[in-house]
Amino acid sequence: MKQRYFMELAYNGTRYHGWQIQPNAKSVQEDLERALSTICRDEIGVTGAGRTDTGVHASYYVAHFDSEDQGLDLESFCYKLNSFLGRDIVIFRLTKVEAEAHARFGAVSRTYQYYINQRKDPFVQESSWYFGRPLNIDLMNEACRVLFEFVDFTSFSKLHTDVKTNNCKIYQAEWAQEGHRLIFTIKADRFLRNMVRAIVGTLVAVGQGKMTVAGFRQVIEQKDRGAAGVSAPAEGLFLTDIAYPENTFVRTVG
Repeated sequence: MKQRYFMELAYNGTRYHGWQIQPNAKSVQEDLERALSTICRDEIGVTGAGRTDTGVHASYYVAHFDSEDQGLDLESFCYKLNSFLGRDIVIFRLTKVEAEAHARFGAVSRTYQYYINQRKDPFVQESSWYFGRPLNIDLMNEACRVLFEFVDFTSFSKLHTDVKTNNCKIYQAEWAQEGHRLIFTIKADRFLRNMVRAIVGTLVAVGQGKMTVAGFRQVIEQKDRGAAGVSAPAEGLFLTDIAYPENTFVRTVG
């Protein structure tokens, strides 16, 4: 009987074409599976908590894999795994979990943050959107509160996806300012493809005065991606947290 393990990790998405394995493109999932299979000397598949698109980062991500070895020294194995992986991925912790625990379907919420830098800074080009024009953060936060009135976010979804519903429950959505940096935090039970970047791009239009708060509400009501603003660049987006029921983790070492 195989043992299931959760991996808690982070990755810089700049040099990856997203999380998911795809033909002729470098992915985080592929690098992890290669590393695990080499160390375990067996074909190991990895299931992630969800997709991230090309160039998107994760400061906290969860994936699971199954192994015939039920007695892995998790601290030593974590060290070996980090030694094998390149500089863009780090494994924080390996956890032994129950067989039915699932990194994707077991998650109860996910949190993303989007970073806008309003002063040109060569050291954060890969981790924020440089946007030097003035933005009205108060109006942007007023528009954020409109999000709580809705569950259907078709207007912020990538077209022609294979999901059965565009309904999401948003628990948190707000902008904060730290010096020259604006930080957007959004938490929901699930997210649609491209949803956060589409919301950010539309909120920036509000902050510029190109769209009113009432207009933002109308965008959601129309259920039409063409009504929303352009998607914000990928480099400013981070998956920052994934929550699971408190009984998911059995034992933690590392």
